[in-house]
Amino acid sequence: MTQRVDLAGVMDRLALDDLVTGYAVAVDDSDWTAYRALFAPGGRADYRGSGGIEGPAAEVADWLAGTMRLFPVRQHLIVNRRFRVADGGGFPGDTASVRADYVNPMRFESGEDFVCGGRYAFTALRTDAGWRLRGVVVEERWRRM
Repeated sequence: MTQRVDLAGVMDRLALDDLVTGYAVAVDDSDWTAYRALFAPGGRADYRGSGGIEGPAAEVADWLAGTMRLFPVRQHLIVNRRFRVADGGGFPGDTASVRADYVNPMRFESGEDFVCGGRYAFTALRTDAGWRLRGVVVEERWRRM
């Protein structure tokens, strides 16, 4: 591999990391416009693994906007990120996946704490506007109140 190809791979990883971070910030800040903008056309989100819904990103954003009102305080901590950019014949391809664990402390309006954790499976697509989410799947593994 040449240094140029290695640099492209590093740049892709940084851009994908920024995409995942943007996802967490959009949800935590209730910025549903930013949430929608993270997705490529046709992008979908699947929250069934945590008791939610699955569907087009715009519909899921509407559902999240209502659901997250129950938790005025929330913070997504996304860790252990594993990136895989498709091989484009010796060059970085235009699709990628990110597997990452999360811990999500939240507080109900009543003041009670709720914490859950699990794993995200993100799929991404390189677009003219940069990397965008093709899909997000949430697999909650535990919760505590």
